[in-house]
Amino acid sequence: MTQPPPPPPQQPPQGGGFGPPQDQPPQDQPPQTPPPAAGPNLGKAPEPGYGYPQAPQAPQTPQAPQTPPPAAPQTPPTPPQGYGYPQGAPAPQPPQAPQGPPGYGYPGQQPGAYGQPQQAPYGQPGYGQPGYGQQPGYGQQPGYGYPQQPTMPYQPQAGQPGGGKKLNAQLLIIVAAVVAIALIIGGGVWYASSGKDEGRQNDTAGQSGGTGGTDDDNGGTTSGKEKAPSDPSAKVLFQVPAPEVKNDSTVVVSGSWLTDKAYVKSGIAQIVGYDRDKGSELWKLPLSGPVCQASRHVTDDNLTAILYQPAMPTKADPSHGCSQIALIDLDAGKKLWTKTVKTGDQLITFDNITLSGKTVAVGSTSGGAAFDVSGKLLWSPKPTDSCYDAGYGGGDKLVAVRKCGSYDQRQLHIQTIDPKSGKVISEYKMTEGIEYASIVSTNPLVVAADVGDSAGDGSGISDFFSIDSKTGKLRTRISAPGEQFAARCEGITRVEACNLLAVGNDRLYLPTEEHDGTGKYSQTNEIVAFDLATGKQTGQRADAGDGYTISPLRMDGGNLIAYKRPPYDKGGQVVSIAGGSFKETLLLQNPATESVRDVETSMSPEYSEFLYAEGHLYMSKVYASKRSTVREKEYLAVGFGTS
Repeated sequence: MTQPPPPPPQQPPQGGGFGPPQDQPPQDQPPQTPPPAAGPNLGKAPEPGYGYPQAPQAPQTPQAPQTPPPAAPQTPPTPPQGYGYPQGAPAPQPPQAPQGPPGYGYPGQQPGAYGQPQQAPYGQPGYGQPGYGQQPGYGQQPGYGYPQQPTMPYQPQAGQPGGGKKLNAQLLIIVAAVVAIALIIGGGVWYASSGKDEGRQNDTAGQSGGTGGTDDDNGGTTSGKEKAPSDPSAKVLFQVPAPEVKNDSTVVVSGSWLTDKAYVKSGIAQIVGYDRDKGSELWKLPLSGPVCQASRHVTDDNLTAILYQPAMPTKADPSHGCSQIALIDLDAGKKLWTKTVKTGDQLITFDNITLSGKTVAVGSTSGGAAFDVSGKLLWSPKPTDSCYDAGYGGGDKLVAVRKCGSYDQRQLHIQTIDPKSGKVISEYKMTEGIEYASIVSTNPLVVAADVGDSAGDGSGISDFFSIDSKTGKLRTRISAPGEQFAARCEGITRVEACNLLAVGNDRLYLPTEEHDGTGKYSQTNEIVAFDLATGKQTGQRADAGDGYTISPLRMDGGNLIAYKRPPYDKGGQVVSIAGGSFKETLLLQNPATESVRDVETSMSPEYSEFLYAEGHLYMSKVYASKRSTVREKEYLAVGFGTS
């Protein structure tokens, strides 16, 4: 999988899980996580178990530039322990700045990996990586099927650079160990952003299956809400300046959503609604502390949920824990309620939050809890629980990742549950030894895991598991080697934190790693599709084009919405890819002027929040920090739009 330069604290660990699914013989490699602390069980599967997040993997060093470079990226912030940093945790060190100009694909001035804190407290936000608040569209260039071996994934050509050189495994473990404490103490960060499930949601992880429309001869659907404009040329609509950060710290600003009227973005201890076209402030919602996590889902009446700290961090007390659960009205800009959950006399610090129907669910190593949107408590951890709900995936359905067993005999139960009662509807038990799993989609149900720590690149993905949510039976298992595919999931605590992938039409859409293009210095990649019933590639392939790198954003009915990161002399694009023919339709073309391109390439799908809907593309950061930079000005968010 593609490895950007900054160190992502939420990446799945080096050691830990191993072994294939239940119906296959497990690996004999021992897990490397230390024994965790005991955790609860919603009374769903009692086995002595306790969980302890493992040290995440460190990212790969950036690849040498293959194209004339875009604007120079800013150096990751120095990690002083302060504002928003977990108390008592050693500050993680930023990676060595690359020598010479950054290459194509370098995430510019992102302070942290998309949905992954660099020096920020873990316990704050999220693919998201996930982007939301969007609706799908059409395709531009005629796609063509890519023939392949029936059971083997697409492989880049020999000698092609792929995702860059891999770091020495020992170094990865050392860096991961330094970051681990920050991950455990704080909260999380997610990848794409947030939005509304019906059309306005940009489901980077493909939570909603993307169905409907007229079937075509290739098994896809051809309908989508996003239509190609008469002129796809876009202009900059507005730019939101980066907030001022004190105490030389890094603060989470994760979370963004789209409604009919507003583009909504988290700031430092606040959430702000902006006019979608002008960027003028419509409302501001102050919070007592920084946002830790933000749900990627929105109800039909524009409600969403967040986790945040009860107070602002200080040098003396750099983290107060992500204990506050709030329901936000994105239309009115109001906080409808705030809830907490205790175990004994202690407030539980939660790691992740999601929304399914009218249920807000939160998970942690202390167990899971859920509230109705009215504020009524639906369930919470029990002292007698021996298993615990580490996290939940939301959207169309509610799925729990339930952990049972000790660290050397860990077993994950993937449970589809009733969002009103918490009753288990179906359950799939993963092979013992797999320590972490990520929910890619709840309908259809797709889970990602790094089996046997075999991904080797910090992406958290070696295999995808397609599961029947009605019966709990495994439909198929898809191998996705890290050196071939560029998707990524965090999975350690934020079970929905997946990006650079989408699910729809009963298919899984993955981007390949970058490889040489036809031009002298060009790099490029493709999106390919896997059948979730057979596990085989469908033969469909969407090419990015010379110098561009293509990444799935979300589904639009039966179509796939994707972003093309530009080469050094062009602007980025948003395209719609027809689910059956894979024909691409250009929806938006950003300006190629250097000043605009510098801002655009300072954010990337891997490490920023991307939302696209109705001719509007919004990009935003998930971290704010005080640091020196080669750029004169930094931005929290930028909006592009067609006329």
